[in-house]
Order: sequence, then C-alpha cells, then structure tokens
Amino acid sequence: MKRLALFALSFCATGLCGFAYYDRYFKWQDCFNELGRCFDPGSGTVMLEQSGLSWGSLAVFGAVITLYQLWALIRMHNS
Repeated sequence: MKRLALFALSFCATGLCGFAYYDRYFKWQDCFNELGRCFDPGSGTVMLEQSGLSWGSLAVFGAVITLYQLWALIRMHNS
C-alpha cells in the first residue's frame, strides 16, 4: 500500500513538473532574448530561460522515481 501511494505521488509530481516545463519554457522557446528572458504582454509575466533546466530536470527525476516504483509494484505483484 505504501509503495502504491509513493507511485501515485511521484506520478502526480512528475505530471506537475512536466506541465510547468511546458508552460514556463517549451512553448516560449522562440521568444527568449540574448539575456534569457521572455516577456508575455498578455499576462504581464517574464519567463526565464533557466526555468527550463529547473523544471525539466525535476520532471526527469520524477519520471525515474515513478518508473522505479512501477517496476517495484509489478515485481511485488508477480512474486
């Protein structure tokens, strides 16, 4: 039960970080200037290029943990 809860938590966290990567970096890739900033006049926010590395690495790390938890759940179920 504990492993299933960890799987669900890591799956949700991975999805959240993946969405943040898309929302804060990926869809604005063509907008960044030489200083690594992008201004969205519609919402009045400034996106930073470093956020792509931060959110992307958190999403990858979460995906690795999620895959490990899934592997452990399958292994526990088969034994």
